[in-house]
Amino acid sequence: MLIFNTKNDLSSYLSSLTDPLIGFVPTMGALHDGHLALLRKAKKQCSLVVCSIFVNHTQFDSKEDFNSYPNTLSSDITKLEKINCDLLYVPDVSDLYAIDEKAKHFNFNGLDPQMEAKFRKGHFDGVATIIEKFFNIIKPHKAYFGQKDLQQLLVVKQLTKQLNLPIEIVSVPTIREENGLAMSSRNKLLSPKHLETASMLYKSLEFCKANKGNFSITDLKNRIKTQFSEQLEVDLEYLEFVNSNSLQTISVFKENGDNAICIAAFVGRVRLIDNIIF
Repeated sequence: MLIFNTKNDLSSYLSSLTDPLIGFVPTMGALHDGHLALLRKAKKQCSLVVCSIFVNHTQFDSKEDFNSYPNTLSSDITKLEKINCDLLYVPDVSDLYAIDEKAKHFNFNGLDPQMEAKFRKGHFDGVATIIEKFFNIIKPHKAYFGQKDLQQLLVVKQLTKQLNLPIEIVSVPTIREENGLAMSSRNKLLSPKHLETASMLYKSLEFCKANKGNFSITDLKNRIKTQFSEQLEVDLEYLEFVNSNSLQTISVFKENGDNAICIAAFVGRVRLIDNIIF
């Protein structure tokens, strides 16, 4: 695996190759099996796979969250080598941002007033800013994103469409821990006790799916809110029932698989998100 620290060196190397089919997996490091699932899919579909590791400051609304984000670069490199990732891009901030450069402002066509954007101001502007930079540097044919971050996935698809980029955005199903918790780099910050408690996010989603014919959406919401209110160290931030393509709120379930239930909660001091699509 070749490792690049500057966009100029990476671009120069990529331009020297003869028409590879490039797959790109952007990450912020602290790699887990969810990331590796993206990379394995990319390896199957592309002749050259590029992974990036960069903790993008412009998508954080909390300096504490940014500073506490786990850094495991050495073990990340080992994991990437084991699955035969071809190229790794690990830039410094100065390689991607000018001094005092802020995130660009984007219009995501109604995908961003709710959920993550509501509770993390400017988050998706930061995401889109860095993704646009990566796409311009790497020029991938396919880019891979996990369904765990459903809103991000749809925002990136919208960004690609608006910029008229010839990049296929490939979604990969969520990979979960044994207890159902969606794999996330932030799981590393959970205590063993909180790691088990956090399973209630997925259990809540599964309960709603299993009982979609027994209760109204309003009743399901109220039941889940009550369950969370009874947990001292868990704070439910949102539980939204939406169309899985537009993220518009739904009042009744559809039969065609366009339903999504999205959840965010703090377990201790760690913020976690999850969703289920059906």
